Amino acid sequence: MNFTICCAALLAGQAIAASLPVTEVVLYKNGIGYFVRSGEVVPGRPARLEFKAEDMNDVLKSLTLFAEGGARFTAVRYDSSEPLDAKLAPFPFRLLPQQPLSALLDQLKGARVELKTGPETLAGDVAGAREATGDDKHRSREELILLLDSGEIRTIDLGSVTSIRFTDPAVQDQFKRYLATVAAGRSREKRGVYIESTGDAAQRITASYILPAPVWKSSYRLSFTGASEPTLEGWAIVDNTTGEDWSQVRLALVSGRPVSFITNLYEPRMVERQRVQLPEESAVAPELHEGAVGVVGGVPGGVGGGVSSSVSVAAAPPPPPAATPMMKARQFAALDRADRERNTVSSFADVAGAGELGELFEYRFNAPVTVKSSESAMLPFLQQSVAARRLLIFGTMGESHPRHAVEISNSTGKTLDGGPITVFDAGAYSGEALMETLKSGDKRLVSYAVDLGTRLSTTFESSSDIVRELHARRGVLTVRSAIQETKTYTIRNVDQKLKTLVLEHQIRQGYKLLGKVKPAETTASAYRFELKLAPGADQKFPVLEERLLDQEYMLANATPDFLVVFVQNKDLIEAGRKQLERISKQKSLIADDAAELSRLDQVINETFRDQERLRQNMLSLNQVSRQQEQVQAYARQLAGQESKLATLRGNQARLRQHKATLDAELNALIENAEF
Repeated sequence: MNFTICCAALLAGQAIAASLPVTEVVLYKNGIGYFVRSGEVVPGRPARLEFKAEDMNDVLKSLTLFAEGGARFTAVRYDSSEPLDAKLAPFPFRLLPQQPLSALLDQLKGARVELKTGPETLAGDVAGAREATGDDKHRSREELILLLDSGEIRTIDLGSVTSIRFTDPAVQDQFKRYLATVAAGRSREKRGVYIESTGDAAQRITASYILPAPVWKSSYRLSFTGASEPTLEGWAIVDNTTGEDWSQVRLALVSGRPVSFITNLYEPRMVERQRVQLPEESAVAPELHEGAVGVVGGVPGGVGGGVSSSVSVAAAPPPPPAATPMMKARQFAALDRADRERNTVSSFADVAGAGELGELFEYRFNAPVTVKSSESAMLPFLQQSVAARRLLIFGTMGESHPRHAVEISNSTGKTLDGGPITVFDAGAYSGEALMETLKSGDKRLVSYAVDLGTRLSTTFESSSDIVRELHARRGVLTVRSAIQETKTYTIRNVDQKLKTLVLEHQIRQGYKLLGKVKPAETTASAYRFELKLAPGADQKFPVLEERLLDQEYMLANATPDFLVVFVQNKDLIEAGRKQLERISKQKSLIADDAAELSRLDQVINETFRDQERLRQNMLSLNQVSRQQEQVQAYARQLAGQESKLATLRGNQARLRQHKATLDAELNALIENAEF
């Protein structure tokens, strides 16, 4: 018997889930897409949405449902993240690849079946099934052992059975659920979400959610045509990687980067519980509960939704037939300069509407859009005149030529998303530039080509330290000095026409701009000076800057000569000058006392050495006869030196006392010095 026929019969009565086509797509710059699906659902037939397994976290986080006609949703079911084997484990039977029918029936002992074999119809309970060997050992047959209602046990050749039906509805339901689980698990990457709602009649439902999506990209064309304002043309590039077609969908593109993240909602989350043991023969202790310190009140909130309206927009006219290469050559030869200028601007059937979307900005296309699966599309979203000024800009170190640039003022009333810009001038390609996202009313400089008719060079000069400020507090002298540096730009305009140059000078940490010339504007990293370059002339432009340095000195360790340098500084306030003068004078007096003490120490040491010499001489002469007179002379000298030493020691003591007084006065001056 062909078992697939049996399975098909079991699934014949199962309802097929309804699908909801994509009706709206909103793409963001943070790698997220907002999708809206809408369709009709009949009673007993849930809507089924299919997603990749790795996208289920975003779906569960953002899925929103709306039903027309007052219907309500009863449940949202989805395929769990369990492996297929784990899902099939609860079933009392298994269907293995190439499994014989007898092996399946043998797992269902006791199940009630009704089978047809030839003209005979039999009913009974399955007692078992086997694969038996016939008379020919190389052949086998499948047999079913059936307990008939009459009590007879009969062995039936399954090869002669034309159909088998399980008469027990519970067994039939098990088969249906088993096969549905196998079908759902056929694709390991896909997961189904089933939406069920109340009501007895067909109703239209809408489901919206977010999914990871490729970032939409912008590209622009800037066309200069004569003296009028240039035209800025914007194209959006979108990629459909969802795996299904977007057919006549409402498409919107949002400029901005809302916060988005992934949190694990799809996989079952288990909490590790505490392991405790029931205490034996121990009384339960009372538990003290803290009193409330505040009451949190509120009313249950309901879930609301909005009805998205459908707008009918006329489709764009079909494109003209493709021209042959010969036709194109003839057409181009016939175009004059004005015609070429006009042909640098695309012919749009319609562009996108634009407007603020909260803190973001949205471009919404007026006509429905179709993008097939695994395809991309270029869609026009902007074609407007903009205020633009042509300049030269120089700011790249190591280069000797500035670049042609355009200062674009966003007068479109819309946010211009960042992207590449291709510049056309008088119908000819002029270069390319990159532009960051530009809000309405803001302006931006973009450079697109090198100007070989202008050359620049730079020289650098630096001056010595210049003291700008002096401060004293708690014995510390703080000296603020400045180092001045000048960078001179030499500019030569080779062309015989007037030019406007924007010179970008890098902002350095700790440096301050000096001089009368002020920058036209300042960026986060550079000063911008605007210069007019005369035809065929040279020009020098110096930029003067200074860097302030703070140095600290201990007044107690400073010498008088060191302090005199700061006393003579013209930027020092008068109060500070007087305090430093007193400290310097006090240090000079102390230095004089220290020098005198050093001199007295030297004289005393020399006297000690003379006394030692006299004593040695007296000791030697005492051992020689008739030398008493000389010994007496040495004794008189020694006595005179003792008197001198007494005088020196007295002077030394008085000088030390005087120096100690001066030191105390100096410490007080230093401690009280503040300016």
